[in-house]
Amino acid sequence: MEAILIVAVVVAIMFVVVLTAVKSLIIICPPNKVAVISGRQVKLGDGSKRGYRVLRGGFTVRIPMIEKVDYMDLNTIPIDVSVSNAYSKGAIPLDVQGVANIKVSSRDGVLANSVERFLGRPPEYIQQIAKENLEANLRGVLSTLTPEEVNEDRLKFAQTLIDEADDDIRTLGLELDVLKIQNVTDQVGYLEAVGRRRTAQVIKEARESEALQSAEAEEAEAQSRKRAELAKVQSNLAIAEETNKLRVRQAELDAEANAREEEAGVAGERAKAAAEQLLEDERIKLQKRRLEANVVAPARAKREALELEAKGNAAHIIEDGNAQIEVFRRMSNEYRSAGAAAQEVMVMQMLPDLVDQIVGTVNNMDIGKVTVIDNSGGAGGGALPGVASQMPAAVIAITEQIEAATGVNILHALSKPSAIDDDEIVDAQAKIAAEASNDAGDGASEPSSSLPPPPPAAN
Repeated sequence: MEAILIVAVVVAIMFVVVLTAVKSLIIICPPNKVAVISGRQVKLGDGSKRGYRVLRGGFTVRIPMIEKVDYMDLNTIPIDVSVSNAYSKGAIPLDVQGVANIKVSSRDGVLANSVERFLGRPPEYIQQIAKENLEANLRGVLSTLTPEEVNEDRLKFAQTLIDEADDDIRTLGLELDVLKIQNVTDQVGYLEAVGRRRTAQVIKEARESEALQSAEAEEAEAQSRKRAELAKVQSNLAIAEETNKLRVRQAELDAEANAREEEAGVAGERAKAAAEQLLEDERIKLQKRRLEANVVAPARAKREALELEAKGNAAHIIEDGNAQIEVFRRMSNEYRSAGAAAQEVMVMQMLPDLVDQIVGTVNNMDIGKVTVIDNSGGAGGGALPGVASQMPAAVIAITEQIEAATGVNILHALSKPSAIDDDEIVDAQAKIAAEASNDAGDGASEPSSSLPPPPPAAN
């Protein structure tokens, strides 16, 4: 058991020793440092050789007993830069104070210069070397600038100093981060005199500017008042002109409006008249249609009906007339063929009609009383015989009128003895009636006067 414990202790000790040895062989470089491993030749990319290699951050393994490791800080080193009685351009001595920040450069090519010059040196040494170089460069830059340029444009002065010192600082293997000029003075009072002169110039310019500005202000004020008065006058003139234009335009608009109103009134009356005319035309058309429907059309229909009725009556009358003419024609032919008895038959047939016509002349006469005045002086009573004697004379006058109208002497025909016996007369009359009846039986109307019956035989 003790042997196992001893073995374990030995193993642990060996592990610690190995771990320590390995740790001493592994080099770990932080980012703010540069590890320089020297002891063996290293071939570079251009074919040359050097006896060290540089590690910027990370880790590597060194060969024990052959290589050793040195570190260089990359931290910023502040430097106070100041020069006294440094002559500027124009032989004016100046005192300049400034501050700069430098560090060991980690760039390829520049880092080799720093390794060769400052490896193993403390930061104070690097600070002193950089300060001397910056002050020398500062004096060189001051000799090219006037005090005014140094004092007025310190940024330009600092940038010129950086450009001048950059090459020397890189040659040393360093890098200039910041350079600021804090103060620029002189021991002879040049800058103070320049300041007073500038101050006086500024005061003079300020007073001149103030006076000029005051004069310009007064002039501008006067010009402004003038422009204001002119603007006011022009404004009043423009207002008056615009007012006149407004009145003229308003009058034109009023006249135009009145004209439009009159035109609208005339147009309205015209439209009203046209509408009334159209309405009247429609009324006339309606009245015409109404008259056409109520009067003309019925009248036309009535006229056509009357015309048709008249045509029908005329046709009936014409046919009746034609039938009577035909009857008369045949009766005349029969009368001619009847010989001497035809005239007597004709007279006897016409006699009743003639008597009716003669009697009809006094048919509507109503004689209520007949008074006979005797104008014979009362001798013999001649009034009544005179009245009685007038009746035969009236009959004779009527027969004469009939004879004058027809050419037939009725009294002569009645008084003349007939050589024809009664049987012949009856036969002739029957024959004539039969012929007339046959001729009128085809649709013609009967003659207006029928044949009288045969007269009685004479004794």
